[in-house]
Amino acid sequence: MMTAIVIYVAYLVISIGLTIWVAGTLSKNGEIFLIDCFGHDEKLARSTNHLLVVGFYLVNLGFILLALQFGHPPDDAAGAIRFLSSKIGLSVLVLGAMHFFNMNAIAKFGRKVGTWFREGQWADAAMHGQPAEPAHPA
Repeated sequence: MMTAIVIYVAYLVISIGLTIWVAGTLSKNGEIFLIDCFGHDEKLARSTNHLLVVGFYLVNLGFILLALQFGHPPDDAAGAIRFLSSKIGLSVLVLGAMHFFNMNAIAKFGRKVGTWFREGQWADAAMHGQPAEPAHPA
């Protein structure tokens, strides 16, 4: 017979492990995207990337911990698999929703920040009588 403690620990280990893996993957691969969105301002992109990762952890870990209260742990192995798969499946859906929310926000606001950055480059160059460098190097 499975104890409730073993089932809850398995849920926490798997869900938190998935959260850490997804956050690391998104952070590593998303930095290049952010650098491009923010007009090649690497400092702004890295700072934004870090803030997104912190927010990602807070929301997902909060959800995972709150979800512990839902449902009743089963008494047999088949029930434990169903219980774990539904809880972990819900956590994965939340991870995916957070990813799409972040990507939408970055795409929307990143283009705006990139435009401001490029406009600033052109304005600064015009004030100093110099030709502006292209926003995206070849």
